[in-house]
Amino acid sequence: MKRALTILFFPVNVFAHESALLGFQSGLLHPVLGLDHLLAMVSVGIISYQVGKKAIWLVPVTFVVVMMIGGILGLINIGLFGIEIGIAMSVLVLGYSIYRGGNFNIALIYLFVAFFATFHGYAHGLEIPDIAKSWSYVLGFMIGTSLIHILGVGIGHLAEKNKNGKNILKFSGAVISGMGLHMILGMFGL
Repeated sequence: MKRALTILFFPVNVFAHESALLGFQSGLLHPVLGLDHLLAMVSVGIISYQVGKKAIWLVPVTFVVVMMIGGILGLINIGLFGIEIGIAMSVLVLGYSIYRGGNFNIALIYLFVAFFATFHGYAHGLEIPDIAKSWSYVLGFMIGTSLIHILGVGIGHLAEKNKNGKNILKFSGAVISGMGLHMILGMFGL
């Protein structure tokens, strides 16, 4: 009853809040519901833990900040091409990085993360639902991505505590990388 009266007397405000909430929920769920996004985000967290020290938080922060910039570029649709292949490549390369135990030059890891974050962000920006307020959607996908990164850090931490953890991560990295390759081959009908 209260909602009906609110809609009757303040319809614009109610729908504005609903679209902001829907935008936030859509943004929050987008990285979780897409397997390619989910695998890449978890991988970033695991890699950041494997590298250690400041990278535990700097690598994910780099991803989120660059992803936000990519999201803005997607909102204005600057015409970036190869988005899906960039996302699939991120799964392949980040999975391979886990397989290698994060044993890459740290600058190369930041470069990978920033490069691939652009594609993930761009895809998020392009896919903002029409009814969503863009600021709430962007906030949602930034928070959702950050939470998945934290999950990846937790997985890295748990693996370190397990006597077979490094082998499990190595195997997981190979599987993730293989899934990325499968996604790429699928784009070419192979």
